[in-house]
Amino acid sequence: MEHSGERNRIQISQATADLLAEAGFSQWTTPRETKIYLKGKGDMQTYWMRKTKSARVTKLTGPLTQAETVATAAYSELTECSDESDSKDGMDKTERLVEWTVAVLTSLLQQIIASRGGGVHDIKSLSAAERDTASGRTVLEEFVPIIRLKRFEEDELRRRQRPASIDIGDEARSQLRNFLFIVAGMYQDNPFHNFEHAIHVTASVKKLLARIVNVNDGNGLGASNADGSIESVDPLHLAGHSYGITSDPLTQFAVVFSAIIHDVDHPGVPNTQLVKENTRSAQIYRKSVAEQNSVHLAWEILMREKFSALRACIYQTESELRRFRQLVVNTVMATDIVDKELQALRKARWEEAFSTVKSAIESPDDVVGEDRKATIVIEHLIQASDVSHTMQHWHIYKSWNEKFFMECYSAYKAGRADSDPSETWYKSEVGFFDFYIIPLAKKLDSCGVFGVSSDEYLNYATANREEWAREGESIVQAYVAKFNRHHPS
Repeated sequence: MEHSGERNRIQISQATADLLAEAGFSQWTTPRETKIYLKGKGDMQTYWMRKTKSARVTKLTGPLTQAETVATAAYSELTECSDESDSKDGMDKTERLVEWTVAVLTSLLQQIIASRGGGVHDIKSLSAAERDTASGRTVLEEFVPIIRLKRFEEDELRRRQRPASIDIGDEARSQLRNFLFIVAGMYQDNPFHNFEHAIHVTASVKKLLARIVNVNDGNGLGASNADGSIESVDPLHLAGHSYGITSDPLTQFAVVFSAIIHDVDHPGVPNTQLVKENTRSAQIYRKSVAEQNSVHLAWEILMREKFSALRACIYQTESELRRFRQLVVNTVMATDIVDKELQALRKARWEEAFSTVKSAIESPDDVVGEDRKATIVIEHLIQASDVSHTMQHWHIYKSWNEKFFMECYSAYKAGRADSDPSETWYKSEVGFFDFYIIPLAKKLDSCGVFGVSSDEYLNYATANREEWAREGESIVQAYVAKFNRHHPS
């Protein structure tokens, strides 16, 4: 339908419009005034995506049906579309992304509070513990091979309050929104490593979390009701089938939170360049520099007095505080896929957890084994989400690939890279698919908890690899030409 499109507008088919309506987002579409003619199909009714104040994904706080998956993709396209009409709804792109994230995190906070029995109390008594969590050690020194998750007794799960009945309160909600705006402002204006990337990663994390179920018992944490709301799920049914992840909302919140903050203050160059330049952060951390810096800065903001009500929703005890901190540290550190020591640790741990022989003899009461698997699942979830553009539709992959190229090429032109990325980009991308992306997608399947999403990610990765092999060389040439047009000598 490209030949019939218009600048800065998204055109969708009747089938896509029907799926959006099924997901409860019919207000996002408006019929095109005249039908278009498609060769071999005749006249067709198509629709425009609308940018309106109601086009916020405030309902997508649960698992994704096929229709909701389309809605999420459509929302992603809305945020990537030109911002000419932003002033019409009174919100710019950052505001829309923040509002979507507020809805996602609010839902998880409701689940956390419900898991504690519904109470939120003042946490001034934890002041010393809060100061202690991030003092005396670097972030990497806090990393542990296995995260110990909370185990809930059956009666706790049976008595758990319905999250929808929980109100986190206006103060906490306002603090959450303000925190996210500060985080958004701490992202540098990079072509790739920016706040929009963080939210793209967050959307993938949310999708994969919603798919963590027993592969034999279906796909998703709940069904969609006719009104678009999500049917509640019996947590007892899922406990034990996801290595404890689905029964612990604090774990889920921590992983989503980590996705949001994982590239805060990213400088637009890799860690090796930061070490070479001997930047202040490199002097402090020496390795995994950007990742450690992101955790440090975001945590420092969260610990401010002005966010005490938000923190009280997240944790109420020192044990919960330390578990939250550990989850954030491990999850963000998992996004460093270059460090060789971390790579070796992950490989050995994977063999220990998911080898055929090990799995065959593992006791159902092996808590350490379950926690090891949960740690691996969390790491693979964030790693896949960090590069999720490679495992999505071709046009999404190509858009983000261009942004990453522009970031790397700009660094080279600024003297912050030793080699010209345009000379190796085509072959490097093929290698990235062959030796990282496709194996990672296969491991999502081997984890056994992501349902159809693992197949979906692998299929898109394979298709994108094939398309890149055919078109990549000419695409890189187009990237360079575009850069030169926007940056004339």
